[in-house]
Amino acid sequence: MKGTYKLAVVGIGKIARDQHLPAIAAQPGFELVACASRNASVEGVRNYQDLGALLAAEPAIDAVSLCAPPQVRYEQALAALDAGKHVMLEKPPGASVSEVAALHEIAQARGCTLFASWHSRAASAVEPAREWLAKDAGAIRSVEVRWKEDVRRWHPGQQWIWEPGGLGVFDPGINALSIVTRILPHEVALRGATLTTPSDTSTPIAAELDCIASNGAPVRAVFDWRHGPVEEWDIDIETDAGRLSMREGGKRLSIAGKEIDLGREREYPALYEHFHALIESKTSDVDVRPLRLVADAFLNGRRVETDAFGR
Repeated sequence: MKGTYKLAVVGIGKIARDQHLPAIAAQPGFELVACASRNASVEGVRNYQDLGALLAAEPAIDAVSLCAPPQVRYEQALAALDAGKHVMLEKPPGASVSEVAALHEIAQARGCTLFASWHSRAASAVEPAREWLAKDAGAIRSVEVRWKEDVRRWHPGQQWIWEPGGLGVFDPGINALSIVTRILPHEVALRGATLTTPSDTSTPIAAELDCIASNGAPVRAVFDWRHGPVEEWDIDIETDAGRLSMREGGKRLSIAGKEIDLGREREYPALYEHFHALIESKTSDVDVRPLRLVADAFLNGRRVETDAFGR
C-alpha cells in the first residue's frame, strides 16, 4: 500500500505557485500541510517565516520541497536532512556541484531520499526521444541547441539571478542541458564556452557552449536572454536515421520528418510522482551532469563584457 506523506514547500515564488502547488494538489501521495516563505503565504496550510521555524513547529512532516533560489539551497537542504526529512530540490539543485555532492552523501547517511529534480526531463518528448536515439537512430552525428528567451518576462525584478550562484542565462539553459544529458546515449564533455556578461552583473546574459559527445559528435548550445517576442527552446539532433527535432522545450517532437503524438504535458505532476516513488523505495535521484557542464563553462569559458543590463 502506497503511503501518503506530509509535505512542506519552502520558497513561495512564481515557480512554486505556477507549478509546484498545483502539482502537489493533484498528487494523492502527498498532503501539503505547511509552507515557509519570507514574503508570501499559502491559504489552507500553516505558514512560517523560515524553514527553521517550520521544522521546529512541524515534527510530523515527512518531506520538504525547496523552491527558494539556489544560493540558499544547501543550508535549507542540510537543515531538512538533519531533521530526518526527505528533500526535493528545484532546479538547479544548488549553487555548486560540491554542495549537491555533499548533500547526497548526507542524505545517504541519514537514510533520507534526496531528489535533484530537472523538470524539463519530465517534458513529454524526452523519453520517446531517448528511446529512439538508443534503439533506432544509428550513429549520432551532431546536436544543436537553441534556448532563447526574454529574461524580463520570466524573472521580472529578480536580482538573485545576476549574483554569484544565480547562474544568469544558465538558469533556463540548464533545462536544455538536462534534456541533452538525459536523451543522448553518450556522455557530453565541454571543450569551450563564451560567456557574454553585462558590465553590472556577475552572471552571463548569453552563452555559447562547444561540447563533444563521447562518440565524437559535436554538441553545440546557444543560450540568450535577450530574445523576443518569439522565444525558442529547440534541440536538433542529426543521426544516421534522420533528424530528431524537439520544440517548445520538449512539448513537441518530430523524428525523420514525422510529428510524434505525445499526449498531454505534465512535467511537475510527473516530478512529484517520481519523488513519491523514490521515498517509497528508499532511494535517491541525484544527477549533477547538467550542473557540472555549467560549472565547466564558468571554469573554462571566455568572458566577454557587454552593456549594463540595468533594472
